[in-house]
Amino acid sequence: MNNKTNPNIVWFKDIGKNDLALVGGKGANLGEMVKIGLPVPNGFVVTASAYFDFIENSGVKPALKELLKQIDREKPQSYLEVSVKIKKIINNCDFPRQLSNDILKAYARLSGVFGESLVAVRSSATAEDLPEASFAGQQRTFLNIKGEVDLVEAVRECFASLFEARAIFYREQNQFDHFSVGVAVPVQKMVQSQTSGVMFTCDPVTSQKNRIIIEAIFGLGEFIVQGTVTPDHYALDSDSFKILDKILAPQKIQYVKSGNINKTVGVPSKWQTKQKLSDSQITELAKIGKKIQKHYFFPQDIEWAIEKEKIYILQTRPVTTIKELKETHFEKTIKEEVKEKVAILEGQAASPGIVTGSVNIINSVREINKIKKGDILVTDMTTPDFVPAMKKAVAIVTNKGGQTSHAAIVSRELGIPCVVGTGSATKTLGKYRFVTVDGTSGKIYKSDFSWAKKTIKEAENKELLSNDKSNRSSVSSQIRTATKIYVNLGDPSLAEEVAQKNVDGVGLLRAEFMMADIGIHPKKMIKDGKKKEYVSQLAEKISSFCAAFYPRPVVYRTTDFKSNEYRNLKGGLDFEPVEPNPMLGFRGASRYIINSEVFEMELEAIKMVRNKLGLKNLWLMLPFVRTPEELAEVKKIIVSAGLLRSPSFKIWLMVEIPANVIRLEDFLKIGIDGISIGSNDLTMLLLGTDRDNSEVANIFNEMDKTVLWALERVIKTCQKEKVTSSICGQAPSEYPDLVELLVRWGITSISVNPDIVDGVRENVYQVENKLLSERRG
Repeated sequence: MNNKTNPNIVWFKDIGKNDLALVGGKGANLGEMVKIGLPVPNGFVVTASAYFDFIENSGVKPALKELLKQIDREKPQSYLEVSVKIKKIINNCDFPRQLSNDILKAYARLSGVFGESLVAVRSSATAEDLPEASFAGQQRTFLNIKGEVDLVEAVRECFASLFEARAIFYREQNQFDHFSVGVAVPVQKMVQSQTSGVMFTCDPVTSQKNRIIIEAIFGLGEFIVQGTVTPDHYALDSDSFKILDKILAPQKIQYVKSGNINKTVGVPSKWQTKQKLSDSQITELAKIGKKIQKHYFFPQDIEWAIEKEKIYILQTRPVTTIKELKETHFEKTIKEEVKEKVAILEGQAASPGIVTGSVNIINSVREINKIKKGDILVTDMTTPDFVPAMKKAVAIVTNKGGQTSHAAIVSRELGIPCVVGTGSATKTLGKYRFVTVDGTSGKIYKSDFSWAKKTIKEAENKELLSNDKSNRSSVSSQIRTATKIYVNLGDPSLAEEVAQKNVDGVGLLRAEFMMADIGIHPKKMIKDGKKKEYVSQLAEKISSFCAAFYPRPVVYRTTDFKSNEYRNLKGGLDFEPVEPNPMLGFRGASRYIINSEVFEMELEAIKMVRNKLGLKNLWLMLPFVRTPEELAEVKKIIVSAGLLRSPSFKIWLMVEIPANVIRLEDFLKIGIDGISIGSNDLTMLLLGTDRDNSEVANIFNEMDKTVLWALERVIKTCQKEKVTSSICGQAPSEYPDLVELLVRWGITSISVNPDIVDGVRENVYQVENKLLSERRG
């Protein structure tokens, strides 16, 4: 957004998801939700630029830098000591008069004619709420703030909270520069919630995508995030919104506004065991959650509140802990060992995995230095200040909290087992020296030193393996292979960084991420007379990849949005059909032929990148082409647009439909330069299964004989017809044995996600050497 009028204050309605640097992750998401019509309480943001000006002009920066040098990473207590000193400096220096005046003017406007409003004052770091890193919960939040003096002091406290011990620790762990990360401060009308909570649009423990998880408590939401009380837990099917599971938790205390202060009060006895939300409220919340996920194209972690029966959305951020669960041999061994045992304690499964360790009960944050590597950290509930100790522990167990508590979220991010809401862990587990914690089932078993020793050995092996991989990555960055290693990308912000890796180009540049970022249905842009603007925006995004990777090829896959995904774009409801099965519906080449004007805008963007910007390393790939006849029709449109095949402009075909495999020779006759196998869709369609449907997902197997037959046929046919062959699905990263088969069959290139480039390159290198040895022998 353009913020020339006032660099210090912006209103929610004027900002969106692209304003991260100005208003931080929380602020950007609040503005974005206002734009799409969600029930967000009104407010404004004190910008990150105001914070940076404050730090620079107040003269405190040199002193802060000196204090940060005093941190000893081996002593968690040092983070707390340095934090206290830094916050004291920030809170005692002069606050800028102009900034104070700007805040008070905005507060008066927010309050209107009703006098001084009660507001929530929250921190919004410029590196928080990102898909790859969650800074949530590390800075301060102030509720029910009223009056000019208290508001300005709350903003100052938020500025200082960028140097909370947990925030300093997290930045150092993730290699963020302390003075490159800023903080903005959203100021928002207060919701006096009778009920509040958190919602995940996927299962945060199992990463199951067709589940919505809602947790709810009475009172303000601070107690659910802190884990002070154990919430109700509701699970729904994200397609039908059917409630699949309810776990009701008694609640004796709640956090509410009482008089002029926020305080802990008792929940009336008649309400203590009642369900916090009605079934209709659960369903209504889930529908809002699904709408938010559709807008962001990524599972979300959403904070909500209900006041006087009205639902408000207070915050959303990406779920940062999604990962495929793969049980290790060691975990299987421990499970066998406890199979016949009776659990000594049970709670909510909060982070998957199973380990054995020494029980170490921590009664307060002052005791975190007691935690040693290999310990099971047992406490009433964790706070963000526990993080340095949590990094040393092999598992976490708490008395209180649910799957959305601090302990649960951080454990999932650290990848260690966690069981929350046990009720009596600090009392019960004090009787045992060694226990086994199963974070997948929520059960805890008595164990012994031998298994604890094995857990420590396993952790050491993982660390050694990690170090070995790190050492090998520097070696693999020098490796060259005959089989090209490409990378799959979609986010322009990653182009420069990924281009530095040992890759031969981009084998799959997804159009969908860029089009979602534009955010408007292309037909609406056409209708509004904004074709040139659309083409220009798309060309700019594509060119960022081509420039970063030049002269290496960038294979752009034209849009493969399904109708239900197109409907999520602004204006999409006006142009898209409602289909019973979008995966097999109006997508790919069929759409290009019927909606040729939209496809021609993509082609115009490609021409702009190649011809006007001179980036001739841009190629084209066509997805979901059902018949050779469709391919011929689409090629006519491409040629009519002035894009002709040449040594510098190649056209590829995605092979992801059984017809592509069976009639490959007929497709090749139409005239293409290469193919890329989309192993995800191809496997689903060959085996007639849906990998996102838990009822049949177990059938999905890219190593199935049917799939292997198809891959071999495609690669060998391409080799025979002198056409290049590639693969861009998940299979090569998940099955090292498949990589050997692909290379043996003669695949030309393999395209994988950025994080596994080095590993796949090394695997291919070893296979190629093996083949050379076999041929020489």
